[in-house]
Amino acid sequence: MRKTHYITFRNFFHKPSFKPSTKPRPFTAYSFVPFSPVAMLDPTILTLGGIVLGIAIIERILERWGVVDLVDQFAKVMRFILPVTFYGALFYFLATFMF
Repeated sequence: MRKTHYITFRNFFHKPSFKPSTKPRPFTAYSFVPFSPVAMLDPTILTLGGIVLGIAIIERILERWGVVDLVDQFAKVMRFILPVTFYGALFYFLATFMF
């Protein structure tokens, strides 16, 4: 049980209270880091990056084997796929990242 401290009206206005009315509370600080590298380990982003990297490696292997016609077809397709994949993954990352 807490003891109740009574103070008269006259003492309330003329004399400050000798007991603090509020107790200090613990202060919690939060760190707002806008970017975490761990967030890039999202499976969707890793899958898209792996597919694009795999196609680029296949293109280099075919170029080494001398199949230039097929490499040209890959280059035409990759010229469209790479920017679309990059901007799509960037949009997905920013849409699902909790700020």
